[in-house]
Amino acid sequence: MTRSEPSAVPAAVSGGRRRHRGAAGDSVFHVAVWAAACFVLAVLAAIIIFLAWRAVPALRADTANFWTTTRWLPDNTPPAFGVAALAFGTFLSAALALVIAVPVALGTALFATEYASPRVGPWLGYLVDLLAAVPSVVYGLWGLYWLVPHLTPVQHGLARTLGFIPLFSDPRGVTAQPSRSIFAVSLILAVMIIPIIAAVSREIFLQVEPGLREAALGIGATRWDMIRLAVLPVSRFGLFGAVMLGLGRALGETIAVALVLGSSFSIDFHLLVPGKNTIAANIATQFAEAGPTGRSALIASGLVLFGMTIVTALLARFIIRRSGAQERSAIV
Repeated sequence: MTRSEPSAVPAAVSGGRRRHRGAAGDSVFHVAVWAAACFVLAVLAAIIIFLAWRAVPALRADTANFWTTTRWLPDNTPPAFGVAALAFGTFLSAALALVIAVPVALGTALFATEYASPRVGPWLGYLVDLLAAVPSVVYGLWGLYWLVPHLTPVQHGLARTLGFIPLFSDPRGVTAQPSRSIFAVSLILAVMIIPIIAAVSREIFLQVEPGLREAALGIGATRWDMIRLAVLPVSRFGLFGAVMLGLGRALGETIAVALVLGSSFSIDFHLLVPGKNTIAANIATQFAEAGPTGRSALIASGLVLFGMTIVTALLARFIIRRSGAQERSAIV
């Protein structure tokens, strides 16, 4: 026993060295992730500072109310412009796109995970994901040259049958002709955000505990009852996050919207007639020909769009956290 005791000392020393190296590695990793987080915050702050700095000259020269004016004449003498119509068109197109895209995306994700066979479901998901790889300009050209002409009879039919509803009314009598309306833009945006919402939703459904499905089916529930009682309740917070990701993409889409919408500035809820614009599309169409004040005004509108996306993301995070806290308190 006395001969084996000296060998325990080197073992203890080597173990201490390993612990020291592990602690050093943890410190390095901690510093690395802390630096990465600070870098992201620094980039975000730099973007805000740049946009605000370049927007100040136009905001000082503006003779109208920037928040309530619907005109966009920043290069006039004197300048008069506002972001009201642009913000309205941005929210309206994104909201309508969500109304169209969310049922299709969730239905696709549910079919791929709950109804399709194990061989078909993953391939269906891959095909839907391919829609996210299509460039925005391709969607814009498709919408301008194919969707808008083929959507004419649909819009005209909606105006004739549902014209008593303000959303589908046609006060100008233009739906009989190809109309570059906010409805057409919303369809394009819906196609663009479907793969985002469907991909995230599909992964959320796959993370549901299989035992919940088996328990629901074991007590005699139908497949739809199993989805309604076991899958959707535990997935709702993740699904809300997926919808918010799609909303962020719809709010900031530029080229596809700019190719379809015209340069109009109005606030109304007529979905089937032209006359609206979005912040991103207005920046894309007018930046090249704008003067110094006009470019500064466009940057100011970009700052508003940046703020809209941040507020949307923070609001979504607040709702998810508050709902989760209420659910945990109810369980306790």
